[in-house]
Amino acid sequence: MNSNQKNRKWFARPPKFLKRMLFMMGGVAMMGIGLSVLRGIHLGTDACSCFAQGISCFLPFGFGTCLLLFHIVTLCFVLKFDIGMIGFGTVGNMLCLGYISDFFKWLWSVALPAGFFENNVVRYVLLLPALAVFMVGAGAYMCSGLGSAPFDALPFIISNHVKKLPFKAVRILWDVSFMITGTVLGGDFGIVTVLCAFCLGPIISWVQKKLEVLI
Repeated sequence: MNSNQKNRKWFARPPKFLKRMLFMMGGVAMMGIGLSVLRGIHLGTDACSCFAQGISCFLPFGFGTCLLLFHIVTLCFVLKFDIGMIGFGTVGNMLCLGYISDFFKWLWSVALPAGFFENNVVRYVLLLPALAVFMVGAGAYMCSGLGSAPFDALPFIISNHVKKLPFKAVRILWDVSFMITGTVLGGDFGIVTVLCAFCLGPIISWVQKKLEVLI
């Protein structure tokens, strides 16, 4: 995804649309599954999820609903400043990611022994696989070119308006600010949160380039 997307039509259907939809839906599902494990092992989550977890500490809603509400608020800014970044991927991520994560988190609690994620060996063994699933899923959903979640779109918009800072710097500052705020509010903070804040953008960009050849 790049700054040229601001000229793209709202809900555009690019070439190989069906394959792109499959990439987007599969990517969001992978992100939800990886996120459910990351939430279970309590070693932190990405900045957006950390912030949503923090919000859920103060609202009578679950994680999925709080994540959706947060996306709705940030969507207002995307609609105002760059409606071209809105697409089927935006809707798919907004409506499904949090609830997929909630569903699989519930599924693990039913299918796995009680206290399974509390074992430190299990937690650290699952850390990298869960993070890898989440990042590959994010790369797949982004390389579909069908729009991005408002949280991911806003750094691009800010970067287009703040010319003195490169996009990577804007993205890191964006993630760190929500990481800190989410942690203060009560969201999960850990090694994953720090890794995602400083490494998620570059790693996802690398994964995205590898997957783009399939589209």
